[in-house]
Amino acid sequence: MNEQTAERPVLRPVRPAALMATGTLLLVGAAWLVRAVWEIRLAVTGEPASGPPDQGGGSHRTLTSLEDSYHVVGAVGDIVVPFCAVAFLVWLWRVRDNARTLSGRRPKYHGIWVYLGWIVPVVNLWVPRGLVADIHRTSAPDRRLPPVLNVWWALWLIGMLSGVGLFYQDSRDEVIARAYTDVWQLLVSDAAVVGAAVAVVFVVRAVTAVQDEHAAGGPASAAADGSAAERV
Repeated sequence: MNEQTAERPVLRPVRPAALMATGTLLLVGAAWLVRAVWEIRLAVTGEPASGPPDQGGGSHRTLTSLEDSYHVVGAVGDIVVPFCAVAFLVWLWRVRDNARTLSGRRPKYHGIWVYLGWIVPVVNLWVPRGLVADIHRTSAPDRRLPPVLNVWWALWLIGMLSGVGLFYQDSRDEVIARAYTDVWQLLVSDAAVVGAAVAVVFVVRAVTAVQDEHAAGGPASAAADGSAAERV
């Protein structure tokens, strides 16, 4: 018993990082929810007789008060996202390090992919999910992946690939013009971003809980110790 306790790996604390990640994720979800409300307001109000904000040829008309406030709402979201990204990556690094400590093997993906996996085209369609899935499998090899992991990733892809969600391809004035004509497309994408933010909160909680069990010497840790004893 003493030998098993002495060999138990020391894990980095992940709960503070998890709390920061979940808090900023919920802020992002709230920001996109407010953005959706403003887009509905724009659609209900209707486009002014003077036309869209971008008049073409480099000419822009004066914004209405509602359009101007939408710029402010969008700017708040733009500020929150980088903080969320940093907080989530800090948490991801910590649970990845702990998973490596628990398994004693190199992670499936090299460390550089913790960053590049989100921005490299095509690769970003599966690597981030793979990173989280590998961490969970390594931390709890006897447990199934939480179903919410796939829910998060499906919603994330919708928000990312739609071009009007988390990664806007249009300028904000162009998005305002779309709110006047095709608001449902914006709302579908916004709903995907909000849903993804909420879903990944549960993913963070699931992975963190598994590693907390190891750190506390609970069921997950006992299973790991038993496996180690069998190998010896």
